[in-house]
Amino acid sequence: MTPSHPGEFIREEVIQDLGLSVSRAARILRVRRATLSDLLNGRASLSPEMALRLEKAFGVNMDMLLRMQAWHDATRMRARADEIAVRRYGLARESADDT
Repeated sequence: MTPSHPGEFIREEVIQDLGLSVSRAARILRVRRATLSDLLNGRASLSPEMALRLEKAFGVNMDMLLRMQAWHDATRMRARADEIAVRRYGLARESADDT
């Protein structure tokens, strides 16, 4: 199971709890409405800058938000592990061409 995107947490636990519209929250954060909307709807990753803006404006710990993003990203990438054609070094005999 993939952990929730941090945008979902921000939307439900911060923006909605404060009774803010996306437009109003974007003005408070001094970002474009589309930028915030993309984050809240999981279409964009949380950047360190946006995490700091959220911390400064709403008191949400930026480290926690960034850990949520990292956990989300790592889980999604692990689900795609078979697509990455890399073997652990030293477990398989390396040919002379691989050096």
